[in-house]
Amino acid sequence: MDNKRLARDWFAKAQNDLLAADNNLAAEKVPFDAVCFHCQQAAEKLLKGFLVAHGREYPITHNLLAILTEILEIEPCADCLYDNLALLTPYAVEIRYPDETMTLTREASDEARQAAQEVFEWVKNNMGELFE
Repeated sequence: MDNKRLARDWFAKAQNDLLAADNNLAAEKVPFDAVCFHCQQAAEKLLKGFLVAHGREYPITHNLLAILTEILEIEPCADCLYDNLALLTPYAVEIRYPDETMTLTREASDEARQAAQEVFEWVKNNMGELFE
């Protein structure tokens, strides 16, 4: 499979995660942990797709800041994603298990969704031809 097609597949999976987050946010009873997890997953898939589209290997990690480090070698302006990725990174693993220290709210879920949207917009603006 060529890099562009594989990147499109990554982007499609990311859009499914965003849809899952949106569907959960619209539910009568919102699973805040699931929303935050899907937002993190969307960002991760978008970043990995970006690397794939550029013919680069992506690190096997859920740490979005580690993935960003690889992207910065290609596109230095990606540093604008830092705050959004820092917000989303804890939702990769920690959120999936019971933890008394991480209590999520509607506000946290909305922030995660906004952060994921900003990552989506950045990738789409830089890789638009792969979203058409």
